[in-house]
Amino acid sequence: METTVANLLRRVSRRTQQIKRHGALDTTYNDSLPFEFLQSSMTHVLQIKNLHVSVGDKPILRGVNLTLNHGETHALMGPNGSGKSTLGLAIMGHPGYEVTDGSITLDGEDVLAMSPDERARAGIFMAFQRPMAVPGVKMADFLRHATTNVRRPDRKEGEELIPMREFRKELKEKMAHLRMDEEFARRYVNDGFSGGEMKRAEILQLAMLQPKFAVLDETDSGLDADAVRLASESIAEIGHQKMGLLIITHHDKLLEHNPPQYTHVMLGGRLVETGGSELAEELHRHGYDRIRKAYPEAEAANQEMLAEEAAV
Repeated sequence: METTVANLLRRVSRRTQQIKRHGALDTTYNDSLPFEFLQSSMTHVLQIKNLHVSVGDKPILRGVNLTLNHGETHALMGPNGSGKSTLGLAIMGHPGYEVTDGSITLDGEDVLAMSPDERARAGIFMAFQRPMAVPGVKMADFLRHATTNVRRPDRKEGEELIPMREFRKELKEKMAHLRMDEEFARRYVNDGFSGGEMKRAEILQLAMLQPKFAVLDETDSGLDADAVRLASESIAEIGHQKMGLLIITHHDKLLEHNPPQYTHVMLGGRLVETGGSELAEELHRHGYDRIRKAYPEAEAANQEMLAEEAAV
C-alpha cells in the first residue's frame, strides 16, 4: 500500500509540474490515473475584480468583485434585470458583452485574453438559460469532441479523439448515474428537446466535462417542481465538490441539494450583499423588498436598466 500511495503522489506531482510548465494538463488515455482525480486534487481560483460590462453603450455591470475557489458553491440571486446572466456571459466571453474595466483571472491567467473556446478548454463551463439547438450533430459526437478538447487543451482539429470504447463506457456510466435513457445520446443536440430535456443535456455535459468552474444560468427556469428537484439532485450527484459552482437562480429548489457556502445578491449591476445559505432562504421567503430599501442607489440603477430593456 505504501508503494502504491507513493507512486500515486509522484504521478500527481509530475502532472502538477506539467501544468506549471505548459499551462494545461496533458492527459494521456493509457494512464491509469483518472482525470477526475487529477482535477479534484488541485486547487483552482476564479477571480473577478472591479468588472464593468456594457451591452452596446448601456452599462450593465458596474464594478463586480467575486472570488470562487475550487470546491465551493456560490448562489447568485437578484431581481429581474439586475445583471446576473450578464456576469455569466461575460465570464464565458460572449461577443455581445463588452468588458470596459476590471479583470477575470483563472489561476492567475488572464481569462479576458482568451477566446470562448479557450476558456472552455481552460476549465470554465456555462449551462445556458436558453441552450441553442444544433441540428445534425448527435449528442454523443458533440460530447466526445468536447470532452477530448477539455482533457487535451492543446489538441488540434483532426487529431485523435478519446477512443470510442472508452468514451462510450464513461458516457453510459454518467447517463445511468443521471437516470437518463441511452437513446438520448443519439439525438441531435437540443433539436426538438423539451425545456426539461435541454436542461438535462446541459447537466450531462457538466458531468462529462468535469470543469474547474461551472456557471449554471437559471437551470431551473421553465421547469416544474419535480424537474427542478431532479436537476438539483443530478448536480449534487455529479459531485459539486469537484468543481467551483456559481448557481444563478431566483428560487431555492435548485439549491436544495447544493447548499451554497456563499449567497450573493445582485442589484443594479452590483453585488450589494453577501451571506450564507440563510440569505438564499430569506430571499426565497420574503423577496427583495429589504434589499431594495437598503440599497436605494442600486435599486434606482436597476429600475433604469429595466426601463431601457423595455424600450428596446
